[in-house]
Amino acid sequence: PFGGEILKDKATGEPNGMLLDNAQDLVAKHIPKPTEAERQQAFLLGIQREIGLGWCEIQNAGSYAGDIKIIRRCFDEAKVKLRFINAVFGPGEDAERFLREGPTTNAYDHRFTQRTIKVIFDGALGSRGAALLKPYNDAPETSGFLTERESDLKPMFEEALRRGIQVETHAIGDRANRLILNLYEQAFNAVLPEQRKIREPRWRIEHAQILDPADVLRFAKLAVIPSMQPSHAISDLFFAPSRLGMERLAGAYAWQSLIKSGCIIAGGSDAPVERGEPMIEFYAAVARKSVKGFSAEGWHSEQAVSREQALKMFTLWPAYAAFEENDKGSIEPGKLADFTVLSNDIMKIPEPEILKTPCVMTIIGGEIEFEDRGFY
Repeated sequence: PFGGEILKDKATGEPNGMLLDNAQDLVAKHIPKPTEAERQQAFLLGIQREIGLGWCEIQNAGSYAGDIKIIRRCFDEAKVKLRFINAVFGPGEDAERFLREGPTTNAYDHRFTQRTIKVIFDGALGSRGAALLKPYNDAPETSGFLTERESDLKPMFEEALRRGIQVETHAIGDRANRLILNLYEQAFNAVLPEQRKIREPRWRIEHAQILDPADVLRFAKLAVIPSMQPSHAISDLFFAPSRLGMERLAGAYAWQSLIKSGCIIAGGSDAPVERGEPMIEFYAAVARKSVKGFSAEGWHSEQAVSREQALKMFTLWPAYAAFEENDKGSIEPGKLADFTVLSNDIMKIPEPEILKTPCVMTIIGGEIEFEDRGFY
């Protein structure tokens, strides 16, 4: 099907049981769905886990209408202490309704904002679904695929600009990143600043993992924010060289190149794809090595960031990406009292010690929402 693949045995031509991306819909629709009560329980358990890890806010990259109903009910019942920035999956009915109704900002005492549409534009690198400009090094018969049609995105993007809706798009391969930059640029040119509800829309590309060097400078030029998850670089390092070959690694997880070009990077965790632990993300950003200290051949250690840059990736810069730089991202008079207290000084300790540094207290809105009493 479009945007997916049914993998087959090369000898017999029979399906081997592996379904990539949109092909999973063929069977997913037959799997019994969890009940609303089960989904709500899972959501609240996840919230408590994140608070215990030290996160003060989640920027949730995609929900459907049923999810949003549950999330809002939990806020109505005052069960969510974490700050929550939500995105609505698009294109489709949910996104169309969202465009009509418009964004919600700072609801529930500055705890809930929904101002973003989330698009998934290609697959993953591990499954060879990420859309590349050239064939995969270890599978020359494929270059991945797009999971949405450009013609479906153009009108939605233009309407989002008019309505003051942010867009964030999952793009992993260099072809997907180039095409989505093209689509963003076309939308910006079609809907001029004076025609927009928000003149500077702060649109994002989620992951931006593999970039052609010619496209790195386009992020800053277009004021597009790369939203990146450092743990991808230290989990993918075990297979990315074989997928891409040495030459394309120069544009892989290119944090320092993007920052030097004038970008900020909104750091994240991509949980539950990755483990969602802030210290793993901070370590990965500054060490660019696996949790056991391994680095692959040609892994471009110069793309690692400084500790100050890594700190900004998880404080000031995601606050800006969420239009919240005046309220969050730093400890200043007049800003919200959201703090994470760690067991050690991650700006000074040896890199391996970062991974052994737990959160001992999470304060949100001046209230202690998590405390490890065993630490004292």
